[in-house]
This record gives sequence, structure tokens and C-alpha cells, in this order.
Amino acid sequence: MSTAYPRPVPAAADDARFWEFIAAGGFRVQRSTGCPPFRHPPRSVCACGERASEWIVSPGHGEVWSFTVIHPPTLPAFSARTPYGAVVVRLDEGVFLVSNLVDCPVEDLAVGMRVELAITTVDGDFALPLFRRAR
Repeated sequence: MSTAYPRPVPAAADDARFWEFIAAGGFRVQRSTGCPPFRHPPRSVCACGERASEWIVSPGHGEVWSFTVIHPPTLPAFSARTPYGAVVVRLDEGVFLVSNLVDCPVEDLAVGMRVELAITTVDGDFALPLFRRAR
């Protein structure tokens, strides 16, 4: 069994663009040019019907909205890290991301905890948008 991290296979150009920003060490959130709310996951058409969009630089600050602690058994790529916190983060821009919380004991996880983006390279060449407790 492979212990390499599973990698996303973007099915759409908007998804691919999101991962290109992450690979370059940046974080951006998409929004329609026709209405103010940000959106994630990225998509080609907004709920308002607008097809034009823009990518706005985000500092990646937010709060834990929900979490769970992952214990074995799990996928081989993650087994050495168990237990770890899988989190739903609500960014200050209002969008939600599912990610992992790093550098924080699972006993300290709490809804409402302030977090910040920690783009992390795994397997030597793949960047992930993970989060850590805000400093």
C-alpha cells in the first residue's frame, strides 16, 4: 500500500487554478464579479448566475467551525500521524474549507479556536493548505 499523500485531481479549470496558487505558496479565494460573497470550492458559475470571477489574496485567517479527531485505522498515508485533527475552518471571508490542524495537540482542539493558514509541503513536492492555531 502507498504511503504517499493522496493528491487532488482537479476536474475543472477553477480547481486547477486554486491548486496552482497553493503550489506557488499563495492563498486566494474566488468571488464573482457580479456579487460580493466569496465562494469555495471554486467554480465557473456563481449562484447569482455570473460567469466572470476574480481571485482575491487571503491571509488565511479564520476559526474552527467543527472538528473531529482521526484515529486508526485510516489510510496508510495518514496512519503515522494519528491521532490528528480534521477541521472545518470558516475563513474570515466567510467560506469554509475542510483541512487538518497541525502543530496543535488534539486535546486542545475547540470550536471557535482562531487559526491561520500554514501551507505545508508533503512528500517533498506537494503543497497543502493546512491550518495551525493562530499566533
